[in-house]
Amino acid sequence: MMRKIVVPTDFSKNAFNALKYAVELFKYEKCEIFILHAFADEVYDDMSINNQALLEDLKDSVQVKSEKEIAQIILDIKEYSPNPHHHFKSISEFGSLVDEINEVVNEENADIIIMGTRGKTNYQHITFGTNTLQVIKYVHCPVLSIPENYEFKTPKNFLFPTNYMIPYQKRELKLVADLSSAYQAIIHLLYISEFPVESFRQKDNQLFLKEQFYETGFKFHRGEETDKIKAINKNIGSLNIDLLIMVNSRYTYLETILSGSTIDIIGLQPKIPFLILQNFYRQIT
Repeated sequence: MMRKIVVPTDFSKNAFNALKYAVELFKYEKCEIFILHAFADEVYDDMSINNQALLEDLKDSVQVKSEKEIAQIILDIKEYSPNPHHHFKSISEFGSLVDEINEVVNEENADIIIMGTRGKTNYQHITFGTNTLQVIKYVHCPVLSIPENYEFKTPKNFLFPTNYMIPYQKRELKLVADLSSAYQAIIHLLYISEFPVESFRQKDNQLFLKEQFYETGFKFHRGEETDKIKAINKNIGSLNIDLLIMVNSRYTYLETILSGSTIDIIGLQPKIPFLILQNFYRQIT
């Protein structure tokens, strides 16, 4: 089996750091890694362009520059991690980031997107940049975001907050189980509520999680805090968590967070890699 990974880049240090994390995390697997740059904004934001001919010339020049920069990134990452099981492909397209990622995800049946929490702008007062938030919200594929300057270390503890209200996607849970198995990591399932798991829906979904993770180490936890974000941050510290996992769907903790204008308003500011699973049907072409 070939793992298919999409790594968007804006040629920033943060983007390259996410790529480094990707090759480390999946170093034991055969991978096809698509390094993607979407450059429509670069072209449209050039205020000096005042006719179609100049626009087309700019498109061509930006594409050539983009392809050269991706080629250099591939050389650099191969020098950093000369892994014969990893194969890289360059994608440079005139289009929006979300559209181009969706195109690759659907055409290649990609397993995961890995990107920095922030890109080139790197505003220190925010946790997630605009592009990362757009990808989390609108691309139906797991997204792993890597904080600035985060260095890879062997993940031993995953935190998976859940209210057991939704049926999970088997494929995405298998991704979590595969990572847990590869690193012998423990999956800590965190239920945050004043009340125990009581409904048939919750019990069935809890049982489904047990079935998907039966070959890996997992533990159940319950937090009774009323503030879910405080509960998540508290457990990240107390359980020595290396990877935070949440699901983007209706009726989940993450949906509540994403319904605000930014994650930062709510206060979720993970300093560790953050894997967002997408509980939406994806049409594979």
